[in-house]
Amino acid sequence: MKIAIFTDTFYPDVNGVARTLKRLTDYFETKSITFKIFAPDSNGKEYVSSNIHRFKSLPFFLYPECRLAFPNFFHLKAELQRFSPDLIHVATPFSAGLCGVYLSKKLNIPLVGSYHTNFDHYLEYYDLTFLSSIIWKYMHWFHRSCEKLFVPSNETFQLLVHRGFTNLEIWPRGVDCQLFHPHYDKNAVLTRYGISQKYLLTYVGRLAPEKDIETLLAIAKSLPADQNEKIHWLVVGDGPLRKELEDQAVSNVSFTGYLTGERLAEVYSASDLFVFPSPTETFGNVVLEALASGTPVIGANAGGVKNIIKARETGYLCTPGDVEEFKESIIQLLKNEQLRGQMGSAGRDYALTQKWDKIFDNLTSHYTKILTEHNQIKYA
Repeated sequence: MKIAIFTDTFYPDVNGVARTLKRLTDYFETKSITFKIFAPDSNGKEYVSSNIHRFKSLPFFLYPECRLAFPNFFHLKAELQRFSPDLIHVATPFSAGLCGVYLSKKLNIPLVGSYHTNFDHYLEYYDLTFLSSIIWKYMHWFHRSCEKLFVPSNETFQLLVHRGFTNLEIWPRGVDCQLFHPHYDKNAVLTRYGISQKYLLTYVGRLAPEKDIETLLAIAKSLPADQNEKIHWLVVGDGPLRKELEDQAVSNVSFTGYLTGERLAEVYSASDLFVFPSPTETFGNVVLEALASGTPVIGANAGGVKNIIKARETGYLCTPGDVEEFKESIIQLLKNEQLRGQMGSAGRDYALTQKWDKIFDNLTSHYTKILTEHNQIKYA
C-alpha cells in the first residue's frame, strides 16, 4: 500500500494536525507502508526526509501555524506520478489539500479526507461570522469526492451529519502513555519555573482567540485571595495573543512558550489540575495527554473535549465561558485531595485504553477496504 498525504501543516509545526500526521507516518514506517507527504515549508524549521515534498508557502492569516502552499503544479504532478500512490489522503482544506483533490480526479486515484478543525467555530472569535455559509459550502464541495471522511470525535461526527456530510467515519486520537505518565519529579518542575505555591494549575495549547484564553485569565483572577495565594498557573504554548496575555496576567501566572517531549510531559505530571476552556476543539489531544499524566481536567462542555472527559470521574465539564462554574470546580477539587487522586487514576486508566497502534490499524483497514472496492470496480 502506497499512501500520498496532502496537508497544509506537518512536523515540526506545533499543532494537533501536524502531530497526528507525524504519529501516523511513524506508524507507517513500523508497518512498512510506503508514504509520501506533500506539505508547505515550515518557516525555516525543516524536517528533512526523503518522504516529504515541500512547497513554498505563506502563513494563513487566521492560523499562522497553518501555511498556504504555492506549489509548482507541473512539478507536483510529476512527483506524484513518480511515486504512483494507491490512495490520496487530504488532511486540510487549503491549497495543498486542493492539489490532492484535483490530482486524485485527474489521475483516477482513490481519495479520502480527514476533518480536523472547525473553522466555522473560529469565525466568531475573529468577527467573521458572515463567512459561515460560504465556509460550509466550500467544505461540502471540497470533501464531496472523498470515499471516506475521517472525523476525530463523536461530537464532530454529529455536527457534520447535521450539516449533511456523508461517508463519515470516526478516527479518534491516541496518546503515548510511556511518555505521558504520572511519575515525573514534580519538585524538578517547580524548581525550574521558580514556583513556591502549593498547587500547580496548567493550560496547554495555542494562545489565540478561539481557545478562549481570556476566560482562563478571568478564572485565575476570580479565585478567592486565600486560594489564589496557594496557586501558580503555567500557560504552555504560543500564538498571536501571547504578549497581550502576558501584559494582562497576574503575578502567579507564568508563560513557558511551546514545550514538547519530556519537558511537556513533566509539566502535565506535576500539575494538580489541567484547565482547558477552549470550546472549539474537534478532539482535544492535550486533554488526553493530561489524563494520561494522572491529572484531572476541568474543560469546556463543548466539541470533542466532552467526548474525552467523563464528568465527575476524570474531571469536570463546565459551560463554555462561564468563569464562575470553572472557578467553583477548581475550588472543589483543590479542597478534596482524595477526589483529585481518584480522578487522576481514572483518567490514567482511560488513557491506557487509547492506543495509537489500534487506532491506526483501524484507519489502514479502511484504506484497504476502499482500495479493494476500487480495484473491483476497475477490473469489473
